[in-house]
Amino acid sequence: MPQDNKQLCKDEVYSIVGCAIDVLNSVGAGLPEAAYENALAIELKERGIPFEQNKDFELKYKEQLIGQLETKLVVFDQVIVDFRVEDRINHHDRNQLINQLKISELEVGIILNFKRPKLEWERFVFTRRPPDSENEESEEELNEIYDVENDDSI
Repeated sequence: MPQDNKQLCKDEVYSIVGCAIDVLNSVGAGLPEAAYENALAIELKERGIPFEQNKDFELKYKEQLIGQLETKLVVFDQVIVDFRVEDRINHHDRNQLINQLKISELEVGIILNFKRPKLEWERFVFTRRPPDSENEESEEELNEIYDVENDDSI
């Protein structure tokens, strides 16, 4: 796994965003979120990109099961994809995705916003590993780190 948090699943994220751009260009902006989720699933399947729709993760409190967290898409078994159709990606959306990453124990997630003709997206990394560490350290020695990237260059 890459040592730099900015490199975690970078190629995978760009593949997902490329698919999302194609979906948006094809069906247009402002449809319900479920339409984009289903269209992206079709695009991923056509490109041979592995994904799982509506994946459940156990939600626990003090080691006891209190419910299930359902993610919309998990792509490449590594990246949670969340969908929005709103004016801007907001703090609440970001917090939801960070919580999904914590619960799922995955490290990378992206929010895709299909409100406008140009895709808005943000990539999140949530990890307990230091970005420059090659050695495994005990969890007590590590701080929770998260990083956000929004790249308009695609």
